[in-house]
Amino acid sequence: MAGRGGVTNDTATGVTTWDGIVPPDCRPNPSILRLAANLTWMEAREPLHSDIDYNKTNGVGPGMAFVHAILRAAKLEFGLVGLVPCAVGGTKITEWQRGTVLYDQMTRRAQAALRGGGRIRAVLWYQGESDTLEREDAELYKRRLEGLFVDLVADLQSPGLPIIQVALASKVGPYTETVRAAQLGISLPNVRTVDAMGLPLEPGGLHLTTPAQVQLGKMLARALLNSIPKPISLINKEH
Repeated sequence: MAGRGGVTNDTATGVTTWDGIVPPDCRPNPSILRLAANLTWMEAREPLHSDIDYNKTNGVGPGMAFVHAILRAAKLEFGLVGLVPCAVGGTKITEWQRGTVLYDQMTRRAQAALRGGGRIRAVLWYQGESDTLEREDAELYKRRLEGLFVDLVADLQSPGLPIIQVALASKVGPYTETVRAAQLGISLPNVRTVDAMGLPLEPGGLHLTTPAQVQLGKMLARALLNSIPKPISLINKEH
């Protein structure tokens, strides 16, 4: 979810770099803000997670393309749309359970976003590669993921909050299919799953390419728009 589009690793030097290419669907827009690590709002621009997932090299992710697609689909004025980056790459689902550092940081940032009259409209979730390496993690993934979603909705006091999650695109460990089956089998009424399998991957076969990140953002937007009740006038039918 942090976004590695355009990020490459030089095997000779071990240096990881981002190519800096920002596609049109991910360019800044005065109507799109992001909550920085210090809990202040600023204009959103790639990489969205530069001060959140700071131990890794970040590139293009699905977040900006998601919001651009939402804004294009909506005829009514949304006003400002705020993104609240929380992702940390390479983490297991157990590191996101209620009471952990990452869970507390996520809920704290979400609550900070509400100050001044904000409203949480959806949660985007893309995680799981690290849970494909060990059988126990993979077999317990569904229970842990559903528990996380239930706790998050309760702690944000947002019954029915749409959660749009992504089923894994890459095959990292021997238990990838177990984790994917868990993701595709989530049955919570407020959760929708977008399957990223088949989207192009960067060299190394782990992270989505920049065009794939853009496509995923649009898929997430469609999933959200299709999951919530909306007046007829909200959606531009010329898509």
